[in-house]
Amino acid sequence: MARKDKSAKKAAKEPGRIKQMWQVFQMTRRYDSKAQWWILGALVAGIVLGVVLAILLAAGNVFLMIMWILSGLLAGVLAAMIILGRRAERAAYGQIAGQPGAVGAVFKSSLPRGWSGSEMPITANGRTQDAIYRAVGKGGVALVAEGPASRTRRMLDDERRKVKRVLPNVPITVFHVGPDEDSVPLHRLPKELRRVKKALTKPEVLAVVNRLSSLGNQLPIPKGVDPYKVRPQRAR
Repeated sequence: MARKDKSAKKAAKEPGRIKQMWQVFQMTRRYDSKAQWWILGALVAGIVLGVVLAILLAAGNVFLMIMWILSGLLAGVLAAMIILGRRAERAAYGQIAGQPGAVGAVFKSSLPRGWSGSEMPITANGRTQDAIYRAVGKGGVALVAEGPASRTRRMLDDERRKVKRVLPNVPITVFHVGPDEDSVPLHRLPKELRRVKKALTKPEVLAVVNRLSSLGNQLPIPKGVDPYKVRPQRAR
């Protein structure tokens, strides 16, 4: 009985999948007025494509016509879901853009595959709440400044020098996320990271992560070590 009561309470608390999707759609539509038209357009385009293919390829076969139309409908629904997901993510980031920790939220949930980073900044200004975040991937080291460039430039230069001192041969890419005109919009940060040219192999990425972890802990690090020649530690 107790187990049934718990299951009933859980079912009552958690909305169904369709209800969740409707809530996401409503949230997205509030912050992105064009989202509903993109979603509707994708759905209609899929149906129209299915009808056209049914007419051209079914050759009067009713069963094939129905199958093509259903395939077009499913394709339209899939395209609409993809667009909804992307627009919803953009709307969600739009709500937190400009707030302290916004870059950390991106690092926590939307880092591209092959990149790793902490949602906590590696350095921050307690007065202005500007911060610097760091990610590591096959593109090397990415430093992301959160805040106006005029205030974060010095912190960013300091962190770049630290990384360059212990990893002289690893490329460093810098991004600014803030109110400046040339800053990277928050929702585009994952895309910009994907565009960074690959320069490291997976073992080299692990070696760089280990080296930067030591740097973060302020442990003594031997100078002049080439990370391309460092092998990752094997699990014992």
